[in-house]
Amino acid sequence: MLKSMTMNTCLTISMGLLLCCSSVKNTGGTAADQQLLKDVEILSSDAYEGRKTDTKGAEMARAYLIKRFEAAGLKTFSQLQGYEQPFSFKMSNDKQVNGKNLIGYIQGKSDKVIVISAHYDHIGVIKGQVYNGADDNASGVAALLKFATYFARNKPDHTLVFAAFDAEEMGLQGAKAFVANPPVGLDKFKLNINMDMISHNDKGELYVCGTSKYPGLKDYFYTSKPTPKLLFGHDDPASGKDDWTNQSDQGAFNAKNIPFLYFGVEDHKDYHKATDEYQNINKTFFIDASNAILEVIINIDKERDAQKLFHEKVRMKKQ
Repeated sequence: MLKSMTMNTCLTISMGLLLCCSSVKNTGGTAADQQLLKDVEILSSDAYEGRKTDTKGAEMARAYLIKRFEAAGLKTFSQLQGYEQPFSFKMSNDKQVNGKNLIGYIQGKSDKVIVISAHYDHIGVIKGQVYNGADDNASGVAALLKFATYFARNKPDHTLVFAAFDAEEMGLQGAKAFVANPPVGLDKFKLNINMDMISHNDKGELYVCGTSKYPGLKDYFYTSKPTPKLLFGHDDPASGKDDWTNQSDQGAFNAKNIPFLYFGVEDHKDYHKATDEYQNINKTFFIDASNAILEVIINIDKERDAQKLFHEKVRMKKQ
């Protein structure tokens, strides 16, 4: 993920926006949360050699993720090679690079599609140092796996496509390949929810991008805990490099005018450094962040109007 470190004007998401979804409140020690941390720890270990696209490390990461997709019960699209969607592109030096997205889905009651995505690649080994990318973006992929497991057990209204993209660090190449050759028609796509760097923030802040262009999406937000602080921002086109709209895989969806929400933290001292290790993420923050994002996805899927539900709860308490 490439983002500016400059703070953007933001709006804190208030407690008055949505009724709590109690089924996904953070308890701090659930099996799902422990698996979340385990997935990050494994994917960001030295054995995966920084998961650079078209390397042995990327191949090993795919093998692990395929097993996790299978364990979650994700279905495969007949037009793909199992979960794999191969693609290739050329670098500026004309070298061809071969990548593979991993795509699975859960059939909903509707054929309208919400794509939940995160990139699994990172930048590999540089001058003998392994850049493990725990936050960038083993964290987003671990959350994706958690959400897939949840919805496999709790049938969604929309069809949910789970996409672990390759080659984001090389220019969103996996996401671009996906929208250029999607397993279902783009006309069925309702929304992309993308996660890139959601586990490392010392201030407890998680940004939400996309509501500047699609303000109606604010209706679905609520935090059942005061942490993390969900902040709207970093999506004003006038802010230049501080605008993250096209700086991660949601940019490929935005280019096709598909609405999106992007969740991510601001850059930190370990961003794109060899110190982006599992031991340096904020584990409690990460668990809280994943649960908050899941609440938002549930409410979007169920098309729950935040303010109406909240005020109904207040009215019932007064009776």
